[in-house]
Amino acid sequence: MAVFTRPRQAFAIAGVLGLALSATACGTGDDKKSNNAGSAECAAYDKYEGHDGKKVSIYASIRDAEADLLERSWSDFTKCTGIEIDYEGSGEFEAQLPVRVDGGNAPDIAFVPQPGLVKRFADAGKLKSLSADTKALAEQNMPADWLKYGTVNGTLYGVPLGANVKSFVWYSPKTFKEKGWEVPTTWDQLIALSDKIAASGMKPWCAGVESGDATGWPATDWIEDVILRTQGPEVYDQWTTHGIPFNDPKIVDAVDRAGTILKNDKYMNGGFGGVKSITTTSFQEAGVPVTNGKCAMHRQASFYANQFPEGTKVAEDGDAFAFYFPAIDPAKGKPVLGAGEFVVGYADRPEVQAVQTYLASAEYVNSRAKLGNWVTANNKLDIANVASPIDKLSVQILQDKSGTFRFDGSDLMPAAVGAGTFWKGMVEWLNGKATAPVLQGIESSWPK
Repeated sequence: MAVFTRPRQAFAIAGVLGLALSATACGTGDDKKSNNAGSAECAAYDKYEGHDGKKVSIYASIRDAEADLLERSWSDFTKCTGIEIDYEGSGEFEAQLPVRVDGGNAPDIAFVPQPGLVKRFADAGKLKSLSADTKALAEQNMPADWLKYGTVNGTLYGVPLGANVKSFVWYSPKTFKEKGWEVPTTWDQLIALSDKIAASGMKPWCAGVESGDATGWPATDWIEDVILRTQGPEVYDQWTTHGIPFNDPKIVDAVDRAGTILKNDKYMNGGFGGVKSITTTSFQEAGVPVTNGKCAMHRQASFYANQFPEGTKVAEDGDAFAFYFPAIDPAKGKPVLGAGEFVVGYADRPEVQAVQTYLASAEYVNSRAKLGNWVTANNKLDIANVASPIDKLSVQILQDKSGTFRFDGSDLMPAAVGAGTFWKGMVEWLNGKATAPVLQGIESSWPK
């Protein structure tokens, strides 16, 4: 699933403080826009003027500290334009957004991490077309591979926003150095290292897939990464579009290979228990044992850097860092799995379109990047504005034109499968159900 944007909390207090600081900078809180219009600090926002006092609602899954950073990232925009952004983050976003939209209570804008869900809303006629300005900026700033994920029947509805790289294994450089362990660069080396660590008395792996209504999504990422490494991008594309059955032998093989780690009690689940504890361990907590010596490795996306305890040094010589999830078949190259959110509009009022256009701009992505813990595939991002070593590595991967990138498979599938039976099936699988009946059940659920 996408989105490093898995459960976060809305930061109402930070938003209020940000508005208060903006009002102070403007001289008076009652007329902040008029006192800033035309000023040098607001020059970059002149093109968005004319909507003073208007309100735009945004709904997403981004919560906790990341929601604070999100609201800070557009504080200059709101101060200079007078547009008020009413942001709400929810841990039940995937389940509640369709309820709100179908019930006639849609937000103006949503950050949707599943292209499959974008398609659902577009097919139902719920989404508004992008303004010419937004569309032009998106086409100028975003890679074509990313734009296709927000396009339905030839119409671009969703503009990519944040991004993440999922093909990472988190570890402790400090612990590896102390133990004399080498970072593996092949699958065979990864398994050999896992066996070595297990023999030493430490569980080599920790994992957790509990995520509220989205429980199960971290396990789907494992499957997707292994399919890319054993079968390659062409078979992956066939699988995500149902060109081959969900229970095709190639997919069965990949799931069973993932199971040699995930369903191995010798390997799992450091700091929490056995294999079955994976389904009750929250994804936010799952990798923390890497930093306290209770497990050695945790496969999770780049955004997991935000989940380590305060004070954790995330760097190549620090308490935590990540290495590339090793290739399995050298003939399949070094594929990268990733994800991100797409900005879609359920309203097309001028102020809503102005916010959408701003979120696709160079000004926005660099403003957000400077605050830390964020990357994007937007080519206007200046890597000099990216401070975190793991984020720099992610940007380099995303901007590498020679690489093979594929979007999170469960997010590409119809929502009933990708955000439904696939998530639930992985929970059943981790709890002991065999691969064949789990995949048959998911296959049977694919919309006819």
